[in-house]
Amino acid sequence: MKLSFSAASPFARKVRIAAIELGLIDKIELTPATVAPGTVNEDYSRITPLKKLPVLITNDGDVILDSYVIVEYLNEMAGGSLIPDYGPRRWKAKTDHSLINGMLDSMLLCRYEKMVRPQGLQWQAWSDDHWNRAWTGMARFENMPEVLNGPFDISQIGLVCVLGYADFRFADCGWRKAYPKLDAFHQKMLERPSVKISVPPAA
Repeated sequence: MKLSFSAASPFARKVRIAAIELGLIDKIELTPATVAPGTVNEDYSRITPLKKLPVLITNDGDVILDSYVIVEYLNEMAGGSLIPDYGPRRWKAKTDHSLINGMLDSMLLCRYEKMVRPQGLQWQAWSDDHWNRAWTGMARFENMPEVLNGPFDISQIGLVCVLGYADFRFADCGWRKAYPKLDAFHQKMLERPSVKISVPPAA
């Protein structure tokens, strides 16, 4: 299998953590890919018109999009337990993960607004609104012990990637001081090899 990825992508990191935990990482070829707003990448666009990371190409040549769908595919392949099979826990995990993905989307948009959009065209209120979505999402997880203290699953993996991306791109945002329970959770998660080795490089 081949996984398009960037070491800076929290979405690709999510899949890498899952693949390590499921014992599948050695069966996946990591293929670096560069995608950025306003930058043409015709080769990658032929794989996915959305130009988003990551993409998994299976041994049969099938293209699987979206980090959650890829994790679900790998989890099923390995007979893992990163995503509950059925019942209320499954829908809770999927809902929590949807919130996490939305937080990551908003953080990425804030990054683009600040670093990519030309000076004079930046929309501060729009950026503030997106940052608030991520920040209040953190506040919600701060008060969700069932996630912070629960079994290692897709929700915890996604939350690790949110906090890691905050460190990576928004190092001065102060999330640790604001959310001490998330800080303790993050420190505990860094004890897992899959989480530690996938930390993005220094910005």
